[in-house]
Amino acid sequence: MLDIVPTLYRFETIDQKAATASYHWFFLIQPGGLPERLIGAEPEFFLRHSLRDPAVFEPEAFAEYLRCFKNPETIRGTCDEYRAGASIDLVHDRAERGRLITMPLLVLWGERSSQGSGYDVLGVWREHAENVSGHGIPSGHFLPEEAPEETYAALSGFFSRNPI
Repeated sequence: MLDIVPTLYRFETIDQKAATASYHWFFLIQPGGLPERLIGAEPEFFLRHSLRDPAVFEPEAFAEYLRCFKNPETIRGTCDEYRAGASIDLVHDRAERGRLITMPLLVLWGERSSQGSGYDVLGVWREHAENVSGHGIPSGHFLPEEAPEETYAALSGFFSRNPI
């Protein structure tokens, strides 16, 4: 898991500070094409705002994000993912509450990310899985882009100990 707590847990425990930092969770779930039209009107503005500090991205990586977000289907798909997270995924999560993930789970979070801050990330995931390990990475939300070496080292070590 990269820089996330379980979605149901996030919705049930969110406070004003976290909601402000995660405004996009609530914006992207709006119906009727509202976020699609607003993002589509200025995708670069949306990305620069949403990525918080696009300067930490390699120029080629940001250019690829922008290329994708100029495509209306990318925007629609992104919104649909968040809409599912705020609807049917919550139904499934509630139905599965109490069932633990049995496979080993690696949880990494950005030490400067609003997603990981304010939570005992490992403690939260241990309520949902039997075998949890992980740690913070010196980055924001986008671990692979902002801290590629540290993210690779953590993933590589985990998969060498837990082959698929």
